[in-house]
Amino acid sequence: MSRTKFLSSTSNLLLTGQRKMQSSHRPCNLLCPVAPYAAAAPRPQQRPAHLLGTHRQRLLSPPRRHSEARLLSGMAPMATSSSPTANPQPFKLILGSSSVARKNILNEMGFEFQVMTADIDERSIRRKDPDELVMLLAEAKADAIMSRMNISDYQKEGDQPTLLITSDIVVVHEGIIREKPSSKEEARQFLKGYSGGHVSTVGGVVVTNLTTGKKLGSLDKAEVYFHDIPDEIIENLIDEGVVFRVAGGLLLEHPLVLPFVEAVVGSSDSVMGLSKDLANKLIHEALLA
Repeated sequence: MSRTKFLSSTSNLLLTGQRKMQSSHRPCNLLCPVAPYAAAAPRPQQRPAHLLGTHRQRLLSPPRRHSEARLLSGMAPMATSSSPTANPQPFKLILGSSSVARKNILNEMGFEFQVMTADIDERSIRRKDPDELVMLLAEAKADAIMSRMNISDYQKEGDQPTLLITSDIVVVHEGIIREKPSSKEEARQFLKGYSGGHVSTVGGVVVTNLTTGKKLGSLDKAEVYFHDIPDEIIENLIDEGVVFRVAGGLLLEHPLVLPFVEAVVGSSDSVMGLSKDLANKLIHEALLA
């Protein structure tokens, strides 16, 4: 395939994915900024002006400075459709994660992909800065997966390029990084702290072009505001056990949690582990690298 035809085919695929994302956007009580893949500047811990008031206040309109922001109500469970794209995918994609949410997100974007897991000891990599931590973890996952590959198999002339996408996310609450809770008591402490309050998520995404060896990465940030969460709901979430598999025990898409989400500033897919906009951007850039 000539480079011109390849780039044209790639652009068409990514455009199709963007249209699919727009057409299948899940209704949600979310406030999404225009460019969620840009690293957000640190925000003060107080609630934004458009959220001031009682915890039960519902968002009626987005702030004017976000002229293209969307505000929708309700939120359906994430779809798992993997319907084919209009054009054949001109590259191979590997998701370096066993996360169900990340698989669903890539499916929603219309990508065909295979899954490989890094199996690294994430707690052995420590940084105080959440931005630095998530990028180091995303890169470490990529390196671990690549160490088990014969890279020369992906560099044969004439073959389709192969991309590896890895990511990591942490929750930041009151300036403290929160990863997966390690006990019921810790999970209970995390969830009670979110009740009626606010948390931030910091996600790092790395896309490696295995054919050229080029590696690109960037950050995505979001904020989640909660209504008061009843103790009964918190205990039910802990009893289910799913909170122990996600950063900060934060399950935005869980049906028990959704009714108590007041607003999300950023994108819901970012909070769930992989920003669609950022993934699309890095994939496009990695194919040109």
